[in-house]
Amino acid sequence: MGFLDKIGRKSDAVDIEEFLNNLDVEEESMYEDADAYVKPYSLQRDTDAQTVIEEVKKGNIVLLNIADLSKRNAMKLRELISTIRNEVQGIDGDMARVSSDRVLVTPSRVKIVKRKEA
Repeated sequence: MGFLDKIGRKSDAVDIEEFLNNLDVEEESMYEDADAYVKPYSLQRDTDAQTVIEEVKKGNIVLLNIADLSKRNAMKLRELISTIRNEVQGIDGDMARVSSDRVLVTPSRVKIVKRKEA
């Protein structure tokens, strides 16, 4: 069987929607030998902001969901993001909004490229 014959086979096709939908379902164990983790959190109250700050100080990257709070209380969202930003800047970390609902927060020595190269 030639290379081109393999390309057309349906059994090898990946259903990307099914794959992406199942990512959140899988249970994962924490790898003890990992240098850092990427952790998802939802920002809803003051304690969530402190949790994010603690994770970043530990060297972890946080993918922060702000969707719920942005719909309910924009002033509180601004306050909590400001608190996180001040702490993260204090440890030479970085923050960037990656979508209307998500903010990426990184520890020191991890910088986010915020604009595309032309």
